[in-house]
Amino acid sequence: MEENQISMPTKYDPQTIEKGRYKWWLDGKFFETTGDDTKEPYTIVIPPPNVTGKLHLGHAWDTTLQDILTRMKRMQGYDVLWLPGMDHAGIATQAKVEQKLRAEGVSRYDLGREKFVEETWKWKEEYASHIREQWSKLGLGLDYTRERFTLDEGLSKAVREVFVSLYNKDLIYRGEYIINWDPSTKTALSDIEVIYKDVQGAFYHMKYPLVDGPGEIEIATTRPETMLGDTAVAVHPEDDRYKHLIGKMVRLPITGREIPIVGDDYVDMEFGSGAVKITPAHDPNDFEIGNRHDLERILVMHEDGSMNEKAGKYEGMDRFECRKQIVKDLQEEGVLFKIEDHLHSVGHSERSGAVVEPYLSTQWFVKMQPLADASVELQKGSDDEKVHFVPDRFEKTYLHWMENIRDWCISRQLWWGHRIPAWYHKETGEVYVGHEEPADAENWEQDTDVLDTWFSSALWPFSTMGWPDADSVDFKRYYPTGALVTGYDIIFFWVSRMIFQALEFTGERPFEDVLIHGLVRDEQGRKMSKSLGNGVDPMDVIDQYGADSLRYFLSTGSSPGQDLRYSTEKVEAVWNFSNKIWNASRFALMNMNGMTYDEIDLSGEKSVADKWILTRLNETITNVTRLADRYEFGEVGRVLYNFIWDDFCDWYIEMAKLPLYGEDEAAKKTTRSILAYVLDNTMRLLHPFMPFITEEIWKNLPHQGESITVAAWPEVNEELTDTAAAEEMKLLVEIIRSVRNIRAEVNTPLSKKINLILKAKDESILTTLQKNSSYIERFCNPEQLTIGIEVEEPAQAMTAVVTGVELILPLTGLINIDEEVKRLEKELDKLNKEVERVQKKLGNEGFVKKAPASVIEEERAKEKDYSEKRDSVIHRINELKQL
Repeated sequence: MEENQISMPTKYDPQTIEKGRYKWWLDGKFFETTGDDTKEPYTIVIPPPNVTGKLHLGHAWDTTLQDILTRMKRMQGYDVLWLPGMDHAGIATQAKVEQKLRAEGVSRYDLGREKFVEETWKWKEEYASHIREQWSKLGLGLDYTRERFTLDEGLSKAVREVFVSLYNKDLIYRGEYIINWDPSTKTALSDIEVIYKDVQGAFYHMKYPLVDGPGEIEIATTRPETMLGDTAVAVHPEDDRYKHLIGKMVRLPITGREIPIVGDDYVDMEFGSGAVKITPAHDPNDFEIGNRHDLERILVMHEDGSMNEKAGKYEGMDRFECRKQIVKDLQEEGVLFKIEDHLHSVGHSERSGAVVEPYLSTQWFVKMQPLADASVELQKGSDDEKVHFVPDRFEKTYLHWMENIRDWCISRQLWWGHRIPAWYHKETGEVYVGHEEPADAENWEQDTDVLDTWFSSALWPFSTMGWPDADSVDFKRYYPTGALVTGYDIIFFWVSRMIFQALEFTGERPFEDVLIHGLVRDEQGRKMSKSLGNGVDPMDVIDQYGADSLRYFLSTGSSPGQDLRYSTEKVEAVWNFSNKIWNASRFALMNMNGMTYDEIDLSGEKSVADKWILTRLNETITNVTRLADRYEFGEVGRVLYNFIWDDFCDWYIEMAKLPLYGEDEAAKKTTRSILAYVLDNTMRLLHPFMPFITEEIWKNLPHQGESITVAAWPEVNEELTDTAAAEEMKLLVEIIRSVRNIRAEVNTPLSKKINLILKAKDESILTTLQKNSSYIERFCNPEQLTIGIEVEEPAQAMTAVVTGVELILPLTGLINIDEEVKRLEKELDKLNKEVERVQKKLGNEGFVKKAPASVIEEERAKEKDYSEKRDSVIHRINELKQL
């Protein structure tokens, strides 16, 4: 032990203790699954980060929570698999690589598909290594022997199996539909890849003239450029203003084309003029109306958002330039008679930021209703089969989406991703869908599209385990998984899709629990973003304060489902907590005198402090385990902090100094044993949250085993619980705190000896006080200590009452009343001036009107604080004057 003690530096330096530790853990294979059939398996698959860049604070939070769960379960004797991996992130990664190439003066078309994909693989390798480096700095206990990537061969096989299977069940189909189109990346987007923003636009009011006879019909649109693709005007069949016109024709301005007036229940008679233009190739609702009335679909744009040959003289113009020109032309024709400002919600691509264009396109879709119905049904079933959302309110969010599901557009016009396993015959146009290309491959052409990224990540919980290989050992042993940890922002994107794909292909839920957390925001509650410049790199925080400080702050700073406000001050407070743990542990180790694990002996005679700390340890083990099992990590943090900082460091260690510095060898041995036992168990409880510092301290303690990562989780030893002793200790702490408070009130330092009288309520309290008088003498520093039931009370004294005891501190020798009153009157004068100054400021109308709300709030808080302090000082002066 002497050598071990030297290995713990005087000062806590996270950089020193964290350096090299992760490699030591990996070399020791502590994070690898054991495959031990006698242990119950517990699995988490990491939500695979995109290989588009470095990880942010949200990733650090998400993965820390998973690390806590897996470290705890490993210590509790489970065969743990925490499977790492990354996502190819189709659109996002391709956009990044194209951006890089553009900077080099090259486009993907210059390279061709094969070379471009090669470049993207290089990008993936570079960013995958960054991500692994970040995982190591965070100390994540991942089993790298099972690392997966959504484009690796095993997962590609699973993707093909799912596509072919769904196609053969008629759950995947190809069709011409209006989809969300990103003209920037030239690819389809699913509904949830579209972000809606309020944009200031306009309603353009136009008149389409009737072909037969005089008259016209009024319509309004926010997208006048699409009128070039109009194939009808629709009115409600029961609208008395128009029903006589149904079947007649109007002339489309600019083009001169004649289009029919149709009657359709979709039209809202109360909105606008009650007549709407129908453009089946450029609007999802118009597409449905067009189907009902067998209307032609005229697509007037190219994939890049420019106008095509069907747009006539506007061919080649950008869609928004075309809008300006067409508005001008319509005004000149006298057709456009009013432009009205209109704030409306416009879809933007989540990835490129481009305005999304509703666009007629041939795409692949998943028929969602049967899959969604099965998922909804699952949640109505038994607790043993359903997915448990934590907090459970998110189940409603999930079900609402599932019950209002639309078919999922799964094809993307990209080169990076899983190629759709469909081939088209070059002559007949026949479609073949299969795992491999057709035998006469030269006569077939594979679909050029790839699958939506979420199609492959939806299979993540089971495709990573070797599915569809029915004999896969990992699939049989580690699936379904125990918990999924993720943010509430991807319940629709990912969680829902994993559930319905798992049900369809494995017949089971993919995970037992879904632990939902919120977003990391800045101190003002704003979302972190590049535009605000308020982002925080977790690696910078680790460089300054260490991984343990960041991890503890992230994991204990909020309750499940809530957002977390990042605060440097709070991370620094955790660093102070770590420093406290380090110093307390170092003190304990220095006083253990080279004790070994076998020498720990808790059978000796124990003091009330010994019995109390062992009782509190048992309570802490119970509470931490219970709360962690419920994912209440914020509460776990509170329990651990209170036990370590208050009970162990501030009270027990101080009380342990009495026997440690005394002459009683038996008492010394018992105290050393208790220090070793409590510290060992405390480090184990804290380990999942702060793995680095706990490993370092535990390695120096008398211990069993190679690493704390595989040490057993603490268990309650009922024999060490002594509730009577805990109550005694509670009383002693109350007395010591009250004496300290009185000393502070009368400005008397602890170093100055005082007279102290303790008046006990009954014999049992008296016995407790007499038995533990050494603690009272040590921590209250009385010159004379009197304990009794009947005691002589001085005329002038400070008093306080705690449970069963009255504390009496004679003023003689404690305080000079005249001097103290003078000191307090000076303090009162200062406080009066501060109150007056703040009230004058708040009474100034100019200040209140101009100052930011936060500044005014700060001044009001000052006023309250100064006023309360002033009242307290006045009360104290009056008290002293009456003595």
